[in-house]
This record gives sequence, structure tokens and C-alpha cells, in this order.
Amino acid sequence: MQWSGAPIAVVGIGADGWDGLGSAAREAVELADVVFGSGRQLALVPAAVSGPERVRWPVPLLPALPDLFRAHRGSRVCVLASGDPMFYGIGVSLAKLVGPQALRVLPQPSSAALACARLGWGLAQTPVVSAVGRRLETVLPELADRRRILLLSSDERTPGELAKLLSCNGFGSSLLTVLEQLGGPAERVVSGEAAVWDAPPGDPLNIVAVDCLADPGAPRLTRLPGLPDGVYAGDGQLTKAEVRALSLAALAPAPGELLWDVGGGSGTIAIEWCRTHPECSAIAFERSGARREQIAGNAAALGVPGVAIVGEVIAELADGGLAEPDAIFLGGGLTQPGVFESCWARLRPGGRLVANAVTAESETRLVAWAAEFGGALRRFQIHRAEPLGGFTAWRPQLPVTQWSVIKQAEVDPNPDGQR
Repeated sequence: MQWSGAPIAVVGIGADGWDGLGSAAREAVELADVVFGSGRQLALVPAAVSGPERVRWPVPLLPALPDLFRAHRGSRVCVLASGDPMFYGIGVSLAKLVGPQALRVLPQPSSAALACARLGWGLAQTPVVSAVGRRLETVLPELADRRRILLLSSDERTPGELAKLLSCNGFGSSLLTVLEQLGGPAERVVSGEAAVWDAPPGDPLNIVAVDCLADPGAPRLTRLPGLPDGVYAGDGQLTKAEVRALSLAALAPAPGELLWDVGGGSGTIAIEWCRTHPECSAIAFERSGARREQIAGNAAALGVPGVAIVGEVIAELADGGLAEPDAIFLGGGLTQPGVFESCWARLRPGGRLVANAVTAESETRLVAWAAEFGGALRRFQIHRAEPLGGFTAWRPQLPVTQWSVIKQAEVDPNPDGQR
């Protein structure tokens, strides 16, 4: 969207309200024709500031932003935000909408900065997870024994819901510290252990500090691929832990990248791809409705409820509208006509494709594709120790043939247009 006129002033305002603003921020509000903000934020501006029109944000907000700002083109616009507008705030959305050059951002300390100041924690070493507009389960991949985490609450119910979530996932011994109205006259701090948390809901403007402490015997679930097979529910259709770790290593996820997981099964590849970094995303293709449900359940239970789950790959690609992937995992459909060809055509240049085969027919396809497109072929066989009477024997798993390849950009044979 093109913005004309004066830059949009995006003013961070804390719980200390008008008194906490500097002269430049106050002037931006006072000289505006219109001021946007939540009801709480607008109430922090004194009634004596009578010049600008005050407009409360509509709900839902993001879909309404383009029309809202088109209607005020040519006006001097000020937007109120909580604390630092560029820290999980409206400033990020506005920068995407009108471009950073159309903004004049005047930040205050973020709630995370204030919380770390109160607790004596190092802000740079403290991960921050937001539950505002997001599922609370997204905190789960961050949990680790003796780690410190900050959670931006959605409302006053979030601390209690977080305590239950931690208790159900092996971290009931963790210490929660709820910091409300930071920097304002009503600032309050409440602490307690997650497993016995009984504090009533307090102020909706709060941030929760978590001193993580794993319960005895709790499974160790890090962001590294290769989670224990037992953490996945379903019908047993899954890529086993050892092969999963090797497959994710070949797929090589990086922050912000999108994976297509074709033949999702229990969702293991898509889930562990997304767990590697909060900005990784995945689309799982699965023809079975029952398995789509189990993928959704596993994704939520393992902290990545944002995994997109769709139907059979050929049908979904025919409908169009799916984003171009950075990587593709073919765990199924290798012998189905058109699956590889359709996926390969949509993979961006420089993207990676990894395919696993356990049958002779599927392996034959991999060998042929490797001969045509290049890449590397590998075969793995995992042996697991199992009891045999009073002894221990090695049980071989099915051997897996893996093909991994990087799609090369097509070279124009006539770059100057000569024929």
C-alpha cells in the first residue's frame, strides 16, 4: 500500500502513561489529526489533549488495516502501541503494510526489557514467546531444564493456563513469576510453582517469567530432530527417530523456510522441521482424514500447532494457492504417477528434496531420478537392541534408501536474446 503525506507516528506508551512519554512522543500525539489505539491505550492520553480524533482499533484488526489507512490518507496519523511497537507490536504490521520509510517509530522500553530489569535476567539470553493471537502450546519447544523464558500473555487467564500446560508436560516444578502493569502505578508481582498454581486471574496486561525446572523422569524434548517415537500418537505410521534425524539433516531447515511433507503419516517430519526454529513452517499432505487428525494432535502436543494440514498432494496442487516450498520431503507416493514431477516443478531453485524408500519399487524410482537430476543416494539400516529370552539381540529395522538433491537454477542458453 502506498502512503502519501507525513510519516505515520507510531508511539510506544507504557503503563506509566502520558507521564512516561518524552517530548517528541507527546508532540506526535498532540499534532495528529487522528490517533489510533486500543481502548486502554487511548485512555492513557489526557482529556486535555483534545485536538486529534481518537479511533479505537476494530476487531479483527489486521484485515481492517488497509481500508482504515486508505480512509485517512493525507491526514497526520498517530498510532499508539504498548511499549516497543517493533517488539511483537503493531509497528511490524504497519511496516509490512506501508513500508518502513512511511513510519516514524518512537519506542518505549518493551515489557520484556522491564521484566528482565526487575528480575535481574539478561535480556539477550532470555527467549521471549508470545501468546497474543497464538496458541499457548508454542512455548513447549522452548522448555529445557534450568532455562529461563518470558511469555507475553494474551490476557489475565494466560498465567493459569500456562501453569497447567507446564504441569502436563513435565515442567510442573517450574517457578512462575507474573509481572503486571510493569512501569505503572499498579505494578504487581506474583510468584508460585506451576504444579500448585492457585493465584486468581489478575491484570490482563502481564508478562510471565518462567524458571524452567524439569520434573524427575520427564522426557527430554529439545529442538534437535530425532524425538523419541513414543511421543507421537497415532497408528504407528511414522518415520522412525534415527531415520527422521538423518532426513531432517538432509533437508537442512533454516529460519523462515517452508517445507512440504508429502505423505504426512503422523506428521513427524513436518513437526520436527518446525521445532527447529519458531520461524520455520510446514505443510503436511495426507490423504487419510484420520491421519490428518493425528498430525494435528501431534503438532499441538509438541508445540507447533501452526503446521498446515491438507489432503492428497496432486489434488491440492491442482487447486493452486500453495506457497512455493524451500524443501520437500517425499515420505510417500513415490510410485504414484505425477507426485514427484508435480512437487519438483514447484520446488524453488536452490531448494532441497529428500525422498525415502523402503520398497524395491520405490527404490527403483529413486535410482532413476538420481541418474536424471543428480544428488546423493544413501542407504541406512538401523538395528535396535531387544530382549531375547534372558539375553539381548539386535533387531534390524527395514533398510531405508534415501535420495537427497538440490534443484539447480535453469541456465538460459541465450542470455542476450540471440537465436
